[in-house]
Order: sequence, then C-alpha cells, then structure tokens
Amino acid sequence: MNIAADIADDLEVAEAGIGHALFANAPDTVSFNKLRKRLMRQVRQAFDDFDMLKGQKRWLIGISGGKDSYGLLSLLLDLQWRGLLPVELIACNLDQGQPNFPKHVLPEYLTKIGVKHRIEYRDTYSIVKEKVPEGATYCSLCSRLRRGNLYRIAKEEGCDALVLGHHREDILETFFMNFFHGGRLASMPAKLLNDEGNLMVLRPLAYCAEDDMAKFAAAMQFPIIPCDLCGSQDGLQRNAMKDMLADIERRMPGRKDTMLRALAHVNPSHLLDPKLFDFSALSVTQTS
Repeated sequence: MNIAADIADDLEVAEAGIGHALFANAPDTVSFNKLRKRLMRQVRQAFDDFDMLKGQKRWLIGISGGKDSYGLLSLLLDLQWRGLLPVELIACNLDQGQPNFPKHVLPEYLTKIGVKHRIEYRDTYSIVKEKVPEGATYCSLCSRLRRGNLYRIAKEEGCDALVLGHHREDILETFFMNFFHGGRLASMPAKLLNDEGNLMVLRPLAYCAEDDMAKFAAAMQFPIIPCDLCGSQDGLQRNAMKDMLADIERRMPGRKDTMLRALAHVNPSHLLDPKLFDFSALSVTQTS
C-alpha cells in the first residue's frame, strides 16, 4: 500500500475504537498498535492481491492452538468487526488424538470470545504412528490426514473456503524444500482450488512475518498448545530451511521480503521449463 493508504488505514482503525472484544485486554502501546495495524494491512493486501473475498460467504478457520492460527482468527475477527470482512467465520480444531492433548483449552477459549466453532475428534495420531517407520518424520502424513478431514468438515459446514494460518516463512520454507529436495519450483499458494474444484484454500497471512505473529501472540496472551507429535522431532527438513533462512536474514536483512517478492515475479523465458515457455519458437531475425 502507498503512504496515503497507510494513513487512511490508521485513521480507520483509530476511529473504529478498540476493535473486537478479544482485544479488550490487549496492550495499549505504540509498538503493539503498530504491529496490529501492520498485520491487518498485510492481510487486507493478500485479500486484494489474490481476490480472496470473491464469491465468499462462509469460511472454516483451521485452529491448531498454535500462535499462527490464533493470530489469524483474531485478525479476521477484527476485520469482520470493522466491516471489512463480510464473511461468516467458523473456527475448527481437529483433535488428532495426540497424547496429553489438552482438550479443554480451545473450546473454552473459543466460547469465551464468542466464536462459533466445531471441535472434531479423529485419531490420526495412531495412523501416523502405525504407518511411519521408526525414526522417520511424521509431518507429511499427519498434514495430509489433517487437511483431508478439514476439507470434509468445511463442506459439511457449507463453507466456501478453508482458511489456514501459514505465513511468509512457511511459504519460503516450502519453496526451498521443493527446490532442494523435490527438484521443482513450487511453494504454498495464497489461494488454491482443491482437486475436486468445490473448495478454496486461503492463506491470508501470506505476507505476514513469523516473528510478527510470535510477538502478536505473546502480546495477546493466547493459550498456546504445543505440537507434541511432529514439532518435537529433531532434524526435520523444514527446520533446516528455517535455520538457513534465519541465517540469511541475519547476514542480509530484508532478504526474506525480497525472496517473497521473487515468487510473485516469475519470468518463464529465463528458466528451463519448455512446458512454460516455447523455446523452440525462438529464432534469430535475419538482417541484411
């Protein structure tokens, strides 16, 4: 957004007051207000860039109990409260049967803030433990099982889209995982149509930095639920990508934003994929 739009956004937020009720006890500091406004602008920018609101009436918000999904829900509720998101929201947590999962935390929190929600129990943990060899990582299978169930629930609830809390770092890490290990240029799109063609998958936090989401979660004091299934494993490929990107950012500040911009500026004629660019059609113009 340009400077004029930024000023308009600031005035809009100021005039609207404190926002959704869940912000009632949020810090009243300059730093937090700037953080909150920045995240709201980035979410709205994603809405605009990827036309996320077109034809949308009802969204299922995937809530894991982690900082990002809590932050996503809070920002969407705030935008909805301000009249900037004319979509009905339903929060959904898939209880996957992990040992010691605190089943009470999310229902209590979502009820407290007055959000319509659905808690679904599916013991995918046992399936993952059975199918994945000892010493291998659980993330890929766990993610596929979780996503399949969320697709189903979204359709059962009459939703137009499943909305997920993946942020800038998730997108960059996925790109480099595909680049280094998959031999392809691909990442997480901000907007995706499922294989059946009857449900959108949206990622409104695509432009939001993970560090900002962590600061936001800490300030809002969300009741974070750690992932004891896959997040506790060492040596994951994604962790290696995260460390690499963090090191690059330390040595060359601003590189993450540059990389993200690169994903939005693709020049097929300067790559090596003949399916995307007809290299055989290139010819030299004869001159006299």
